[in-house]
Amino acid sequence: MKALIAAGGHATRLRPITYTTNKHLIPLANKPMIFNAIEKIVEVGVREIYININPGEQEIQRYVGDGARWGVHITYVEQTGGPKGLAHIIKNAEGFLRGEPFLFYLGDNIILGSLRRFVEQFQTEQLDCMLAFAHVSDPQRFGVPVIENGKLVRIEEKPSNPQTDLAQAGIYIYSDSIFTAVNAIEPSARGEFEISDANTYLIAKGYKVGWQEITGWWKDTGKPEDLLEGNQLIMDELHFADGTKDAMIGPKVRIQGRVKIGKGTVVWDNVLIRGPVVIGENSSIRESYIGPYTAIGNHCTVENTEIEHSIIMDNAQLNAGTRIVDSIVGKNARITSTKETLPLGHKLVVGDNSQVEV
Repeated sequence: MKALIAAGGHATRLRPITYTTNKHLIPLANKPMIFNAIEKIVEVGVREIYININPGEQEIQRYVGDGARWGVHITYVEQTGGPKGLAHIIKNAEGFLRGEPFLFYLGDNIILGSLRRFVEQFQTEQLDCMLAFAHVSDPQRFGVPVIENGKLVRIEEKPSNPQTDLAQAGIYIYSDSIFTAVNAIEPSARGEFEISDANTYLIAKGYKVGWQEITGWWKDTGKPEDLLEGNQLIMDELHFADGTKDAMIGPKVRIQGRVKIGKGTVVWDNVLIRGPVVIGENSSIRESYIGPYTAIGNHCTVENTEIEHSIIMDNAQLNAGTRIVDSIVGKNARITSTKETLPLGHKLVVGDNSQVEV
C-alpha cells in the first residue's frame, strides 16, 4: 500500500501565520503538523509516500526531506492546474498511484490512535473504498454521510442542513477504482472536484465501500482555535522521561507536571512551569509563568510574561508584562510591554487578517 498526503492549499483562515509558513509546517507540541500524518502512515507499514504540494513549494521539502528519517521514500507531486478540490489531488497523482491501493490522508488532520483498524478492514473485506467518520460540532463544514437503515447511500458536501453530526475525517483508503470515479465526476457549483462526489460515485456504481467511526479524537486544524485544540490534544498524549535533563534549570524554578525542555535552554530566576508544556532548544525563560498546553519553540526568549494554552514559534521574543492566553505567536515575532517605551499606549503594526485583543 502506498500513501498520498494532501499538503497544498493556502490556508486563508490561518493568516497572517500562513503568509510566511506553510500550514502543514505549523508546529503542534513543537513538531510540524505534517510529521504527525507521516508517523501515522508509517505505523501501518507504508513505505512509499507521495506528498501533494503547491507549484513552486520549497519549504515542505526542506523540513520533511526524502523520508529517510522515517525509513520511507517520499516523492513530491505538484498540483497542476490550481486548487480544484481533493478529488483533483488524487486525479493529479494518478500516474504515481496506479496499480496498488493507497491511503489518502489530509495533512492538516490530527487523529488519536492507529490507522491500523481502517487498513485491516479495507484488506479483510476487500473493499474499493474505506471511509473514516467523526462526530463534529459543525458538520456543515465537511462532507457528511447519509446513512439509511444502517447503509451508507451517499456523501453530501458541506450541506446547509446536515442529517447527522458525522463528517468525513480526512482519512480515505482506495483501490484503483477511485481513478474511475475522479475522472467521471464533474466540478461542483464551487468549481471543485469534490471527494464527496467521488465517494458517492463509488457507492452508486456498486463498488464495495466500507466505513468506521473514529472512536478517539480527530481534529481538522482549519482555524486558529482548531490549532490550539490540536496542540492540546497532542500534548495530552505525550509522555516525557527525564524531560529537563538537557536544560539548565535555576534554583528558584518550580516545575510541576509533564514538562519537556530542549537542549541548551536556560530556565532561571523565579519561573513556574506547570505542564503539560514543551519548550524547544536554546531558549531562555526568566521571571515568567508558563502554563498548561503551551508549546514554545527553539531560540525563543520569554521574560516577565505569563503564558498559557498557546503556541509560540521559533525565535519569538516575549516581554509582555502581562498574561497571554489562547494565542499563536509566529516566528521572529516580538511582544513587549507598553511600559517599556514612551509615550505609554499600545503600539501596533498589524498586518492583513490579523487578530488582536488589547
